[in-house]
Amino acid sequence: MTIQVFGLSHDTAPLALRERVAFAPEKLAEHLERARAELDLEEVAILSTCNRTEIYAVGEAGFTAFGEWLATAQGLSPTELITSCYAHRDGAALRHMMRVASGLDSLVLGEPQILGQMKAAYLTARTAGVLSTALEQCFQSVFAAAKRVRSETAIGANPVSVAYAAVSLARQIFGRMESLHAILVGAGDTVELVARHLGEAGIAELIFANRTPDRAALLAARHGGETLPLAELPDHLHRADLVITATASQVPVLGKGAVESAIRRRRHRPILMVDIAVPRDIEPEVGGLDDVYLYTVDDLREVIQEGRRAREEAARSAEEIIELEVSRWQRRRLARDAVGAIRAYRGHAAAVRDAEVEKALRALDAGQPPEAVLRQLANSLTNKLLHHPTAGLKKAGEQGRQESLRWLSELFTLDRPDRPDSP
Repeated sequence: MTIQVFGLSHDTAPLALRERVAFAPEKLAEHLERARAELDLEEVAILSTCNRTEIYAVGEAGFTAFGEWLATAQGLSPTELITSCYAHRDGAALRHMMRVASGLDSLVLGEPQILGQMKAAYLTARTAGVLSTALEQCFQSVFAAAKRVRSETAIGANPVSVAYAAVSLARQIFGRMESLHAILVGAGDTVELVARHLGEAGIAELIFANRTPDRAALLAARHGGETLPLAELPDHLHRADLVITATASQVPVLGKGAVESAIRRRRHRPILMVDIAVPRDIEPEVGGLDDVYLYTVDDLREVIQEGRRAREEAARSAEEIIELEVSRWQRRRLARDAVGAIRAYRGHAAAVRDAEVEKALRALDAGQPPEAVLRQLANSLTNKLLHHPTAGLKKAGEQGRQESLRWLSELFTLDRPDRPDSP
């Protein structure tokens, strides 16, 4: 049973590749079923966010097999994909999952959203019926480690996220926010975080544009502002000094033509546009327009670095917690692995016992003396139960494997025969 992680992230792949590899949420269950069948996996889960796509699995599929499957699933060339991927196995896989869930492997060090995203990936796999004992136990260990990191370190102090970085960028460019008008496109957790940060910064007006009016209305009620059907976004774009997009759309929701029209209506007053979606919500060509400042997730790296330095000390403590949790998981795993061997050994001993008891009962029925039958039963049981261990121990001694000899003494709490105080 091998635990595996295979994937790519913001550290190994550019945005242009990550957005092509990202899975649409509504198709994830279907891909999970395909991955399990086509890679011959016992269990599987997939985490797909704007900054990473990772497969968590139990099975023996190799690096190339995972890469070819992911490339085929997303319509890519395997050679185009594999050079940007990484893989981890067993303890290293669990350590990676814990680091991801704790925000230690995030673009924004310590950001809290990734834990919720990993829990969502776990629930999706569980609902799809592709999760069982081994991966279930991995996820529970991962969540426990992430909880400890959050509660025992300052990794979450002074919260920094991609949403916070986007708002920080706006403050750097505009200075005061009190006279600015912002359109937020999307209605997920990231947009809600952006709205909260903009509200704290004193933004003059918030407009929420989303395909689902009810969700946009809920955000508007929480944070103040108005709502807008996504289809009407081009007609209102000229009202925005700041546009931040974070939808789950697989195609851009804003094109070059709509932005050009908005700039003309604004009489060339500049617009800051921050696209933090993967795949991108805003056509890349928009970045070439005059009076438009377009930033993507990857462009926020520098903004994020300042907050990252403040968290590095807490991250060191978090790494220590993770090492302890990995060691704990490995001990539990070894103990579980031993259960099978123990069960097999006990079964063997029981079979020998039953056979010898039947033989003894037949001897008694034949009129043999009970004392002789009991002595024969004891001798036979002793010889048969100790034959294989004794042969193995003798072989270990001949081969100089002293560790096996020490292990036997510890297992049966025996005195070493060469000790001075031995009788």
